[in-house]
Amino acid sequence: MRSRFLINILLTFVWVALTGSYDKMTFAFGFLLSYAVIWVLGRDDQTQKYAAITPRIIAFFFFFIYQLIKANIQVAYDVVTPRFYMKPGIVKVPLDAKSDLEITLLANFISLTPGTLSLDVSDDRKVLYVHGMFITDKEEFIRDIKDGFERRLLKILR
Repeated sequence: MRSRFLINILLTFVWVALTGSYDKMTFAFGFLLSYAVIWVLGRDDQTQKYAAITPRIIAFFFFFIYQLIKANIQVAYDVVTPRFYMKPGIVKVPLDAKSDLEITLLANFISLTPGTLSLDVSDDRKVLYVHGMFITDKEEFIRDIKDGFERRLLKILR
């Protein structure tokens, strides 16, 4: 799959060189065009896997950026207003992630989002302890993590 990504990047640079325009729209269009060429011409399993995972990675990137902006606004609003709206707490989040990579990535993405911090993983690796600044409903907090970060990460990694 790495080789498909490198081919995609190489074809993107070929497209940029042929057009002579070095702006980000040309790079984006070249990446999408080379992705389509690889998808149409590729018949093996690795190409099909690359074709399936790449849109998920891009969607996860935009989801993370959205969550990052939303959390930054929420924390900033709480800091600049005279009244504190936070309801901090520690929540046990049951994990569907099994491997070390899956758990590590999930914990890191949770910690990168302002207002949340991954604290620990249980010894049996079935529970992730997360500190949240704004926990009004524990079940909703767990559902947001499981349906947000965890589900999207597992679709990419499995």
